[in-house]
Amino acid sequence: MMKPATISELKKALAPLPREDLLDACVRLARFKVDNKELLTYLLLKSDDEDGYIDDVCAEISEQLPSTRTVHKKTLRKIIRTMDKCIRYSGDKETELQIRIHFCRQIVERKIYFGRCRVSANMYLAQIKKIEKALEKVHPDLQFDFREQMIGLDEYVR
Repeated sequence: MMKPATISELKKALAPLPREDLLDACVRLARFKVDNKELLTYLLLKSDDEDGYIDDVCAEISEQLPSTRTVHKKTLRKIIRTMDKCIRYSGDKETELQIRIHFCRQIVERKIYFGRCRVSANMYLAQIKKIEKALEKVHPDLQFDFREQMIGLDEYVR
């Protein structure tokens, strides 16, 4: 099996390539794996409108969460996987906070009951921890605004 090159090696190899060769490489990457295609879609078509991207991701989360008061842990895992992927594409902490807070807010507003399923409750609590960690990396004024949005979220499962 071929050992992949480091990012710096790839960057050095891509730098001298002509425009057409770069375009061909990007198209081949997009054809090769869905994640690559999704990332290129974000970079080329969605990154200019971060607010629209956040709205799309939040709408998808709302759509995937059931309207009933219970949620299966597999469904929760799938939503979190999708959410993490979208956050990784953006790489922006504010986007991460808005998406994760939206997810937690939906759980609370729909009064989703985890019952005796500690796994689902722990997945929710892990999102709260990720929010806290991301909060440390944004401007203090934004921290205040995001903390206001979080009121009531951290006590939901405990």
